[in-house]
Amino acid sequence: MQRDRSLALAGGGLAAMTAALGIGRFVYTPILPSMLGALGWSKSEAGLVASANFLGYLAGALLAGRPSVAARPRSWLLAVLAISAASTAAMALPSDLASFAGLRFIGGVASAFVIVCASTLVLERLAFSGRGSLSAIHFAGVGLGIVVSAVAVSAMQAAGAGWRSLWIGSGAIAMLAAIVAATLIPAAGNVSTAPAPATPAARPAGIGAMVVAYGLFGFGYVITATFLVTIVRLTDEVRVLEPWIWVLFGLAAIPSVAFWSGLGARIGIMNAYAVACAIEALGVAASVEWVTVAGVCFSALVLGGTFMGLTALGFMAARAQSADDTHRALGRMTASFSIGQMAGPTLAGYLSEQSGSFRSASLIAAAALIAAAALAVRTSVAAAADRRR
Repeated sequence: MQRDRSLALAGGGLAAMTAALGIGRFVYTPILPSMLGALGWSKSEAGLVASANFLGYLAGALLAGRPSVAARPRSWLLAVLAISAASTAAMALPSDLASFAGLRFIGGVASAFVIVCASTLVLERLAFSGRGSLSAIHFAGVGLGIVVSAVAVSAMQAAGAGWRSLWIGSGAIAMLAAIVAATLIPAAGNVSTAPAPATPAARPAGIGAMVVAYGLFGFGYVITATFLVTIVRLTDEVRVLEPWIWVLFGLAAIPSVAFWSGLGARIGIMNAYAVACAIEALGVAASVEWVTVAGVCFSALVLGGTFMGLTALGFMAARAQSADDTHRALGRMTASFSIGQMAGPTLAGYLSEQSGSFRSASLIAAAALIAAAALAVRTSVAAAADRRR
């Protein structure tokens, strides 16, 4: 019975992440090419709208840590899931840039609240019940949402739907996923938990380098994650990939947290983080340097297969290095990540307008990921030195 409840709880987390992250946050990528054509946006304007979502994520992450939210996480979760779905569907209504940016900002706030509240309700309960391994199901919701929304967008486009209909359809799917999450995630009193066996706290090695590395990761992944489908549409050699390249990205993301968490357990969290950053840098560079069917597919698989794993590894590293101040450490990591995310699309849009391609911005992003890998290795070496003292 406890196993069934844990599986249902993990499934609720999966549905919540599908709704607010996989769809609410990332569906902008496959819909963007249709909007560029219909609205006549420049790439700089598209980047500004994307950055508004990431600014909302930063604001939401800061607000979601307040005691009033922590006291009633399920009520907040249900509310922000509804807001996420509604703001997604509402993207069909405006035509001016400010309204689009405002709606994406609201969606970003909601997605951050979902991460914080769902983690409180799902991940901590799974850990207390000794079923922490099921947390990979929770995080797989991001990849699942990307796949579902990509398939839905492609199907609607094949049926002749315009960009407004794409947003309405995506919002409806997000609302269905939110209802599933509400059904499967019970109130706190309905889940019996037993404390998991205590584990020795890791000795902190200084979190500053990892905070910077996490921000560099946010900058490094987001340019390709935002503009990959646009790059495909604008390139004759690979345009045939447009209907399903984002599906490939999402499929790669689904098992990524389980894989990278397992590797982190074997070689160390920071070492796994460094490996993932280096591999992701290859994927980012491939999106502009190896612009063939094989190269773009490689980019989608590599980026999809690392970005959620790096997200999880970053939070694991923060917990390992924060001693008894985990909340503050996670806040610093989230803020750094959000700043990197906001800078990426804005810079990419501007440089693309100047050069006519995303090549220079993407190569800068790849370099940022290599720098993040180097900082993670430095942190790992410092931690090993601390343990020997």
